[in-house]
Order: sequence, then C-alpha cells, then structure tokens
Amino acid sequence: MGKKGKEAARERREKRRREVTLLRAVPYEPHHRWWDGLAPPPPPPGRAVAVVTGANRGIGYEAARQLATHGLHVVLTSRDAARGRDAAEQIRAAAGEPGVSVEWRRLDVTDAASVDGFAAWVEHTHGGVHVLVNNAGVNFNRGADNSVEFAEQVIETNYFGTKWMIDAMMPLMITSPHGGRIVNVSSRLGRVNGRRNRIGDPSLRERLLNDDHLSEELINEMVMKFLEQTKQDNWSSGNEWPQMYTDYSISKLAVNAYTRLLARRLSDRPEGQKIYINCFCPGWVKTAMTGWEGNISAEEGADTGVWLALVPQEQATIGKFFAERREISF
Repeated sequence: MGKKGKEAARERREKRRREVTLLRAVPYEPHHRWWDGLAPPPPPPGRAVAVVTGANRGIGYEAARQLATHGLHVVLTSRDAARGRDAAEQIRAAAGEPGVSVEWRRLDVTDAASVDGFAAWVEHTHGGVHVLVNNAGVNFNRGADNSVEFAEQVIETNYFGTKWMIDAMMPLMITSPHGGRIVNVSSRLGRVNGRRNRIGDPSLRERLLNDDHLSEELINEMVMKFLEQTKQDNWSSGNEWPQMYTDYSISKLAVNAYTRLLARRLSDRPEGQKIYINCFCPGWVKTAMTGWEGNISAEEGADTGVWLALVPQEQATIGKFFAERREISF
C-alpha cells in the first residue's frame, strides 16, 4: 500500500471511529433492554449476569464497567485477587451511583481446577449466566519483536483458556427468549487470509475456511504443530505461519475458528434456547498488552464487544467476526 493508500485507510478508520463514538452515546430504548427484568430473577433481582474474564485492567475492565453501567450484574474475574478487588471497587466508585452492581472473583483460565471451581460458584450463587465475555489473554511481543519464547503460555491462555471457559460456562447459560451471549475477544491478526499476516499453507487456509472441513481436531492439530515446531526451532522456515506476533496471531486464529465451529453446533437450537457466539477485534488499543502504544482508548476498544453482548435478539448474529460494530471477514 502506497502513501496515498495508507492516508485514505487512515481517514476511513477515523471516520468510522467518529461514527461509533456517536453510536455509543445513543441510549438503549427500554424495549431493547432485554437484560432488565428477567425471570427468574438472579441476584440482584431482575438483572442479567455477565462474566468478564481478565477484567482487572484494559479492555476487560472497560467491558465490565460498561456492562455494569448499562445495568447488568457483572462478575469481574482476575488471576490476581487484589487487582480484581481493586478493579471492582474502582467501577463502583467511578459510577457514583448505588445501582451499579459488580463483584470480583479470582479465576485462572489456564487452571482446570480454577475454571471448574468458578463454574460451580456461578451456578450456586447466580444459578447461571446470561453473558460471557472471554477477554483473558496474553501477548509478550512488542514493536518489531516476534519471539516465540512464551508460545506455549500464549496458546494455552488465549485459545485453550477461552475454550475451557466456554466448555464450563455454556451448560450454565440461562435460557430466555433473548438468547445467551458469548463474546470472544480476538484480533485481525488471526485472520486466515490477512493481507500481511496469514497462514502460508493454502491447503490449511482452505480447510480452516471450509465449514465442511473445519473441526476441533483440525484447530488443535494446527496449534500443536506450531508449538512442536517452536520447540524444534524450525517454526520460521517456509513462511508457514503468520510473520507478525506469530504465537499471538495463531492463538487468535484458533479462537476465530473455534467461534465459527461452535456457532455451527449452536445454530440448530430452538427459540428460547439460543446462544449467540461471536468474536471481535478491539483494534490497536492503548493498554499494557500493547505497551501503551495503541491508537484508541480501552473504552473504544471494548465497545464492539459490549455491543455484541447487548444487541437486541432480533438483530443478534452467530458465528461472525466484528470490528468497529461492523462485520469483517475471517
């Protein structure tokens, strides 16, 4: 892309950014606030329950804050108990009104016992959940770096952690005419056919994009093959994998593929038992994960995920990828 093309793309992004800012300021109409007055009422009475993972800072914190401000009861989770407690207190203090309902809970999405214990607590305390936002994730690369030193931790947290949370929480999704909501935080870096960052193997690209070939086994085989090559130190030969933030990109590619796979499995659910699962890219956000080098705020980055969680049932989609409140390609 030449200088003029980059300038045009930047102008388009800024225009859409301004549009979404205006959309975010529009309050939900009472008849669109499906999360109000649900029955049977979970504690606190009449509120939908939303779980947000990795929510002690950044995009997760903002998603939790915005959902709580809209009137949901938010369970904010964090690996670090003190940071989770502080984040919940900050949300309550910033709201300045008693109606905001948020609590914190310690959760490590890479620890099976932690995930199972959390699910048991949710069932006992709230009877289930209406919204799950899978935000917990890691990325150890900055700038031009592309180390795979922590690839196993990145894949385990970003992909397997998301998968384990869905497996644990999906049986607890409270059915209603509005449908349960699962929102996976992903990235454009995980697109199969990204212009500058994509899978090099045409056969693998085709299988990942073909619903008839896509399977959990295929996704798992892909990430395990990559991890094995990182151990053998031959992962970078042949341009088989994305060339930018490779471990992070593959983890998000797996999340995107798993979102599509689950959507296919969930699409046949009858009315009243629907679960709408989608993923979104928050953009390049000024958070600790990007070394504060992003170009948009965490508030802006969380917006599309919150929008997907709250969109009225008649507008709800399943198995799609979004950015700036618009569908984008996988």
